[in-house]
Amino acid sequence: MSELPPQVNAWLVIFIGIWLQAVPFLLLGTIISSTLTAFLKPQALARFLPRQTALAVVVAGLAGIALPACECASVPTTKSLVRAGVPTAAALTFMVASPAINPVVIAATAVAYTVNPRMAVARFIAGLLAAVLIGLGWIWLGRPLRGVDDGSPGSACEEACGLHDHQPRTMSAMAETFRSELTHDFIQSCGFLVIGAAIAATVKVCVPIAWMQALTINVVVEAAVLSLLAVIVALCSEADAFMAVSLTSFSPTAQLAFLAIGPIVDVKLMAMEGGAFGAGFLKRFVPLATCCCFVSAILIGALIFSS
Repeated sequence: MSELPPQVNAWLVIFIGIWLQAVPFLLLGTIISSTLTAFLKPQALARFLPRQTALAVVVAGLAGIALPACECASVPTTKSLVRAGVPTAAALTFMVASPAINPVVIAATAVAYTVNPRMAVARFIAGLLAAVLIGLGWIWLGRPLRGVDDGSPGSACEEACGLHDHQPRTMSAMAETFRSELTHDFIQSCGFLVIGAAIAATVKVCVPIAWMQALTINVVVEAAVLSLLAVIVALCSEADAFMAVSLTSFSPTAQLAFLAIGPIVDVKLMAMEGGAFGAGFLKRFVPLATCCCFVSAILIGALIFSS
């Protein structure tokens, strides 16, 4: 490696560093998520939620802490929750909260940000606030989910993830579900991690400092830039902190915006949600979720990082 040009050496060091730090958390997150998908019935969560929708939204957001799910499993899980009797707004709150603020994600963020431990706290608060705001907003702005209670067949997203609302509950069937979920989610997440690590390394090594300074003229602009990057890169939430921390030209608040919006609104999730719930859902959900994530990140970033 010493015979390579200095820029190539630097690129490889950054790329491999992000990869090696992120993969253990990626694997742990997919193991936990696959276990819950295979062995936990949606009705279990439905029984614990209050009947009052607004209160159910708050409880569903908090449930995301204890019941981690990867982004890939979140959409079919949402359909299962609604069919089990969970209010749509509460189910969507759980869908966005679980991959955003679960313990594995927060632990990964703490490890990535050893030089700024407040980031893990900021991510948890901003993620929970955004999830609850999305759920409350859906109470007033939302519509019934297409294909959830009309008896339509499972979506392509469910087929891809191996999830169905009426899975056999035999131990062998649950073990097979766990295996297929783990394999699918880990391989898919690793693919996005490779892309994200490559982009981060390229930005660090190849983008001129003057260009970066032009993007950081104020916190709102730089937060918008990193939010757009998060949507495009579509990293798994267990790994995105290791990319965000490498973007040192941007402020902590802008990095928080990257971490807040990535697990909730990205191109991968939009494709899955569009296939499961239709384009009409995306027209309402994506603007709502984007605004809630962005406002939460700016607000919490100002409160935590300005001191």
